[in-house]
Amino acid sequence: MTADAPLTRESFRRLQPISAPKPMPQVPDRVWTDEDWDRIQRGYRARDMDEKWNIFVEADVVFMHRSWTGLGVYEASFAPVAGGGRRISSAVVEADGERYRSMGDEYDRLMIELIISAIVLGEPAADLRAGLVELTARASGKSDLPSGVVQHSVLGLRSES
Repeated sequence: MTADAPLTRESFRRLQPISAPKPMPQVPDRVWTDEDWDRIQRGYRARDMDEKWNIFVEADVVFMHRSWTGLGVYEASFAPVAGGGRRISSAVVEADGERYRSMGDEYDRLMIELIISAIVLGEPAADLRAGLVELTARASGKSDLPSGVVQHSVLGLRSES
């Protein structure tokens, strides 16, 4: 397999599909370019213990699994947009609280976009990262959460500060 060969389900040792899929009422409204979609289709494999996500694509569906456990958390279906590019047409999230504890619809919408933008595409995604910190702080009832800790614990991203 070459470095540019797309990752597939078989590229990962242990994957478990979402056991209780819940349709997401909110999905990102971003349109990803055709170049972005080409990169997204190659997927992403966590390179070390600090990274939290493995991603692969089958047909037009992006599968996002936790890297340590192999548990499926998100599945996002992409559709072409008139004029070029693609957007998420629908998505599901794991609803089994033993496998994934959601912090709400807005959080899940943000997480899908952040995983694709920051992890797969390697974008800085500063606005998305700030939104994640704000939602996490609001959910925890704490206003002094360091952004680097939040980003590392949830995404496996190292802080840029």
